[in-house]
Amino acid sequence: MEQEDLTLDPWSCLGSPSLGNTSRTQVFTLISVASVNFGSMICYSILAPFFPHEALQKGASQTLVGLIFGSYALSNFIGSLIMGRYIVQVGAKFMLVAGLFVSGGCTIIFGYLDRAPPGAVFISLCFLVRSVDAVGFAAAFTSSVALASKVFPHNVATILGSLQVFTGLGLILGPPLGGWMYQAAGYELPFLVLGCILLLMVPFNMVLMPSCAADPSEDSFFQLLRLPKVLLICFVVFTFSSGLGFLDTTMSLFAIDAFQLSPSRVGLIFLGFSLPYCLSSPVLGFFSDKYPAVRPWFLVLGGLLMALSFCFLGPAPFLHISSRLWLLIFMLCVNGFGTGMGITPVFPEIIASAYEQGFQDGLSTLGMVSGLFGACWSIGMLYGPMMGGLLTQHLTFQWAATIHGGLAEETEEGTALVAGGPDSASLTEEVVLSGNSDQQL
Repeated sequence: MEQEDLTLDPWSCLGSPSLGNTSRTQVFTLISVASVNFGSMICYSILAPFFPHEALQKGASQTLVGLIFGSYALSNFIGSLIMGRYIVQVGAKFMLVAGLFVSGGCTIIFGYLDRAPPGAVFISLCFLVRSVDAVGFAAAFTSSVALASKVFPHNVATILGSLQVFTGLGLILGPPLGGWMYQAAGYELPFLVLGCILLLMVPFNMVLMPSCAADPSEDSFFQLLRLPKVLLICFVVFTFSSGLGFLDTTMSLFAIDAFQLSPSRVGLIFLGFSLPYCLSSPVLGFFSDKYPAVRPWFLVLGGLLMALSFCFLGPAPFLHISSRLWLLIFMLCVNGFGTGMGITPVFPEIIASAYEQGFQDGLSTLGMVSGLFGACWSIGMLYGPMMGGLLTQHLTFQWAATIHGGLAEETEEGTALVAGGPDSASLTEEVVLSGNSDQQL
């Protein structure tokens, strides 16, 4: 077993067993992780209302815009796996503050890319800066989630669900704030302001975030992915994140074209997704911790709601319903609630599966789970913008959203395999036996 430094000083990583007896360490951890979630997500989401339009004017096609968003996700995927595996060796606290510093600096640099020559130079710099920014975000996110899970071992879903409020606030404030600053002062201001906010969080978290020492584990990502239930949950995470990535690169252009909206008003439309997501996550997290049996059904219902919302976003051409702004906003609300319902129970489910299979109980395993979650989320954020941009360019937004809704429906069928009780156990056993029989053949 891991020999972890859990001394009973105010700055140790040891937390109280329940939320009713919150220690000072837990309070400091919550404040630190909440600031990371808020700052990182507001910097990520400011691009959605105006960057696609700005990039098109700089000579990028809609497919390339999707690839620029996707490059962030690809680098985040690689960074999440590396940071999750080596969180103990690097140190969780150092990883967090270093990631914030890199991400804040890259956000400021991205604000000056409008001065780059149009065409290949602008596009190449966008890829480079976004990729480095993604590695910084991966470091901050992986370490913050692992630390929060370590400090609150008995309330993982409740705490992470509550922290989604700050993630949601970043998603809520980012698009309208970015659109408003872009419309008021141009391209550079949103990135300069929010990049400086991230840099200010570096000394803030150096003071508040507690240290948590542990020995490395011999377990690996491959051992984790060999668990059928974990593999299915990873596909669920991929689908939900690809939906968000799809909306980032396609919805602003559709809203401007279909409803003649300004960038600031397009930013307000994104509230339809963000508000239900952040408001529902704490409640869903509480129920996930109190009634663990409902977690798999949250995954199934969340997938169904997401599939339904994408079919009506356009809406789907075969429905013969004309586009309406109120319908678009309402479906974004359904999508946000469904995403919150599907994502909230994921982390505790993976942790429970790992511990059931003998993984060591400690920071090293939590870091791997956090890294795996971030990697799967990033792959979805790579696929969503790329396929969204490609399908929208060659088809229409209506057909592209409908096709993505079909992917979410397939996910719902897959998550039936992890729906609780004896049925899920037998289904999982079937998958394993089927794999063994194939090997024998």
